Amino acid sequence: MNSKRALSSTLISVTAFTGMVTTAWAESAPPVKTRVWTTSTQPELPAIRPANKNKKIALGHVVQRSWTLREFHCLDNLWTRESNWNHRALNRSSGAYGIPQALPAGKMRGAGHDWRSNPETQIRWGLAYIKGRYGRPCGAWGHWRSHNWY
Repeated sequence: MNSKRALSSTLISVTAFTGMVTTAWAESAPPVKTRVWTTSTQPELPAIRPANKNKKIALGHVVQRSWTLREFHCLDNLWTRESNWNHRALNRSSGAYGIPQALPAGKMRGAGHDWRSNPETQIRWGLAYIKGRYGRPCGAWGHWRSHNWY
């Protein structure tokens, strides 16, 4: 039962009961007036519109996984520190590559043959890695903050 129907049935019940009481107690009582209260206000939700194409792709994947906005913020912090969302980022000293900085880089091959050049493939692989190892992006971000790696 929605709130409008519940309010309406409550008002009808109260009006009927009040009408019976006023009729029984005194015939000269003023008529009962009822009004229905409605609102058109919607809750404000913060709009998330990442300017970076790779962040937009990641946000879509986070939404598909039913993760919260907080999880996206953790992911944003994590991958901004790792690669600055650059799908061609290469750490020359370790060999880590891509947005999630996979080490060795060839691990992303399992997500698609285009892992070197396709940010969506890298994001899919990175989110699967995070889910498997940390459960959620905030878990990975917490580990990164403690150890400076994930």
